[in-house]
Amino acid sequence: MAVSVPARGQPQYVGHLLLLVVGALCVLVAGQGVHKRFEYKFSFKPPYLAQKDGSVPFFEYAGNAIASEESVRVTPSLRSQKGMIWSKELTNFDWWEVELTFKVTGRGRIGADGLAFWYSAAKGVEGPVYGSNDQWIGLGVFFDSFDNDNKHNNPYIMAMTNDGSRNFDHQNDGSTQQLAGCLRDFRNKPFPVKAKIEYFKNTLTVLFHNGMSNNDKDFEMCIRAENVVLPKQGYFGVSAATGGLADDHDVLRLVTHSLRSPEMALVPDSIDQEESAKFETEFQQFQQKNKEQKDQWIKENPEAAKKLKEDDWEDFFEDDNTRELKQIFQGQSAMNEVLRDLHRKMDEIIGRQERSLSVLTTIQNSGGRGGGGAPPVQGGAAVPAIDTIRRDEVNAVLANQKELVGAARDIKNFVSDVHSKVSSIQQAQGRGTATVQQVGGGGDMQMQQVINEIRDGVNRVKMDMQNGYAKQGGQKAAQTSCPEVACVSTMMLVGALACQLVMIMAYLMYRDSKEQQAKKFY
Repeated sequence: MAVSVPARGQPQYVGHLLLLVVGALCVLVAGQGVHKRFEYKFSFKPPYLAQKDGSVPFFEYAGNAIASEESVRVTPSLRSQKGMIWSKELTNFDWWEVELTFKVTGRGRIGADGLAFWYSAAKGVEGPVYGSNDQWIGLGVFFDSFDNDNKHNNPYIMAMTNDGSRNFDHQNDGSTQQLAGCLRDFRNKPFPVKAKIEYFKNTLTVLFHNGMSNNDKDFEMCIRAENVVLPKQGYFGVSAATGGLADDHDVLRLVTHSLRSPEMALVPDSIDQEESAKFETEFQQFQQKNKEQKDQWIKENPEAAKKLKEDDWEDFFEDDNTRELKQIFQGQSAMNEVLRDLHRKMDEIIGRQERSLSVLTTIQNSGGRGGGGAPPVQGGAAVPAIDTIRRDEVNAVLANQKELVGAARDIKNFVSDVHSKVSSIQQAQGRGTATVQQVGGGGDMQMQQVINEIRDGVNRVKMDMQNGYAKQGGQKAAQTSCPEVACVSTMMLVGALACQLVMIMAYLMYRDSKEQQAKKFY
């Protein structure tokens, strides 16, 4: 799409466009340069979320929280309940991303009190802020479902930081202390609600999934705050509380990833080096112990060891080179199969094209012959190309064919109707002298003959009916005579008509009243 720029101030517009393009590229490169690493010690998810003894690995819960294999019910739908779940270990990374999947369900139209996500320098204890203590040090993301300030702005999502010196403002729902927030409904949704909380380079971002679909990509921006300073190390936690109204607050997943820039990802952590050295030492010790046990077994069972050596069972196991060659061969075989499928499809496409070209060539040649095309030019000159049939011409031909077929069908039906009528007339008259043939191409003589036969039959029927009526009229006139009866007087006739008129009016009034009564029921 072309963008028109006025002639005046053109360098200024170009400068703005360049700045926008450079900014977009920087954001794109920065988003692609973030490295994520799953932190299993700060995450829990189903299945088998809780162990057989009811504990959640690397987490501890308290209050009215209940852990199961599929979720952690932080608070049940009972009044005045408080519960929480916190990670056991401190974080060892600066930037992180947490995806929280939860469900808040209740019977009423309004719920209480809400759910909170925490990143705090110390583990929380039972308190007044969504089930956890006040004056925390760190971040709190609150999913508030009860309207304390009567401003009709709930359910509401907001973020708040605290340095340990401020108390949460319950009267105003913390609106005066929040970093940012958004008005989103998260209660009684068909699918689980998700919140993606990211803290990277002192920028806090909260993306929200409203749970109206099962698409994992339906996130929308809810909160974005810059220059947010949080403790270097902290604990992750989730708490919830109920009041006079109650909801079930269920946490299904809490998945944590540590975020690193590309230059940070190249530098290994000290903890990673310690763990890798520890695992390497344990592996070497295991191999040494396995070798000693094998040598001891060979000394104790020399004949069995000799037979095992003769069988050479070690040849049945693959070494690294053989496994690598096998994988390469399998990959090449898969590529070969894909290429074969592509060749087969290409052959099919080429065959279809050739058939289409042959049909078009036949149509062109037939059109050229039918139109009296010019003969081929002598002397090796190029033969002029015959004009190809167009799509609109094909549609016109098809439409004409449909009209012809419809007209032929109508003619056939008309002839069949005529034939059936003539047959019925012949059967009624009992005169089978006329013979009617199906008009299927006999010509105008046959049609004229059929019309003449129909006309003769109709005339005969008319004459017979007139003769019959004349005979019946003569017999009745001869047998009966008009009796002499006194005529009715004028007064009696007027009275009878008046009585009939009164009866008709009474009937109409009765019918109208019944209809009005019936309409009252609708």
